[in-house]
Amino acid sequence: MKQKRLVTVITLSTVLVYTGLIVGWHFYTPHENLTVQAPGADNRPEGTARAVDDVLIGEFFMKYEDAPVTSLTGKWSCFRGELSDNIVQTPETITPSEADYPVLWSVETGEGHAAPVIYNGRVYFLDYNEQLNSDALRCFSLETGQELWRRWYRVPIKRNHGFSRTVPVITDDYIITIGPQGHVMCCDPVTGDMKWSLDMQKQYTTEVPFWYTGQCPRVDNDVLILAPAGEEVLFAGIDCRTGEQVWSTPNTLNYKMSHSSVMPMTLGGKKMYVYIGVGGICGISAEESDRGTLLWETSKWQPSVVAPSPLQLSTNQIFMVAGYGTGGALLRIDRDGNKWTATVTDQYKPNEGLSSEQQTPIFYNNMIISVMPKDGGGHRGKLVCYSPSNLRSPVWTSAADERFGLGPYIMINENLYVFKDDGELYVYEVQSKGMNLLKKQRIMDGADAWGPIAYADGMLIVRDAHMVKCLKIG
Repeated sequence: MKQKRLVTVITLSTVLVYTGLIVGWHFYTPHENLTVQAPGADNRPEGTARAVDDVLIGEFFMKYEDAPVTSLTGKWSCFRGELSDNIVQTPETITPSEADYPVLWSVETGEGHAAPVIYNGRVYFLDYNEQLNSDALRCFSLETGQELWRRWYRVPIKRNHGFSRTVPVITDDYIITIGPQGHVMCCDPVTGDMKWSLDMQKQYTTEVPFWYTGQCPRVDNDVLILAPAGEEVLFAGIDCRTGEQVWSTPNTLNYKMSHSSVMPMTLGGKKMYVYIGVGGICGISAEESDRGTLLWETSKWQPSVVAPSPLQLSTNQIFMVAGYGTGGALLRIDRDGNKWTATVTDQYKPNEGLSSEQQTPIFYNNMIISVMPKDGGGHRGKLVCYSPSNLRSPVWTSAADERFGLGPYIMINENLYVFKDDGELYVYEVQSKGMNLLKKQRIMDGADAWGPIAYADGMLIVRDAHMVKCLKIG
């Protein structure tokens, strides 16, 4: 009985103590004479606060290794190569054998599809680090795969079928990248030193496409050619050495930026830049006398989403493809003195003729080679070849079990290298009336292997969404 009474007393005492503490905490004022501090009274240095969209392009740098001595001089300097055709003609002996190509090295990446450039024994590609929320230009040794340096900057974005998508452009003096949010960065290709930067959203009011920037930078005589498609500027020429704008084209067409890239062409005897924007396709003069002048345009073919770039077929014909039900179209450019006209001469849905959703087709020996989109009817995912004179019926197709999804392809001498989007490499000998499968090799158990292929010095570089690999093929 006494023990029960003791437990009751202890319990009541505990309740009273804690009740008192809670009541006292609510009524107690630790200091009655508080004052409001004015902004800056904490003596914090000016400029340390940063807005969410205040991106300091190229602000961080890390050097990892000294560049090894190399005799390699091969170059794959930009998207689709120096001639913009995705075709390599090399004196190197490249003969596919039954033995697997050796994998020289591999590198893990952030999720993305940005493909590399190769220059004098070095490999460069744009990556995205989710842990640091940063775009990063990374430089590697082509022979060893050692990372030599990287330059990066913080730009928080959310994953949307990966992050990075673009191929840099490189010369002896600079390498230029365009990040997912339209941030342009120019660096020294050897040291990684920062040269200049440009934010297309801030400078040109560019509206970045839903799946981020897919436009790959292109350089013409030390001038960077951009299609920001902002409120006022459609095209801009940027001095690669200073970062200063040297010419621009007003956006009187009200185009928006697409995922497609600018392609240099010579049509009607005149050099020009051809671009498919959201709103139509246009040609801009590339000649010194009137560079930046709008020559022609048409809105008769204007897909809402377009990733492939325009493909020149002749001195007055351009072939265009897009996914999401758009299909293909043929455009004829006519010139009468200084007057230009653009006419869509053929147009069809993807199940009716040659098309592509992701990759730009290759024009080789008067044949257009492509991989059909998922809505391409019975040919969906197949490697196909069409004649420019008949875009409705294929000359040849790959076998029923040879389908490649959104995978890339490249022509090296007489052979076509096709990378299936699950990580398997196919090599075909291309003939006028067909093609011969020479070999296939599982490179990786990959996913979304959409990034373009790069080649130099007998080495082929492929990637999927998470891995870059270098193969010795020559």
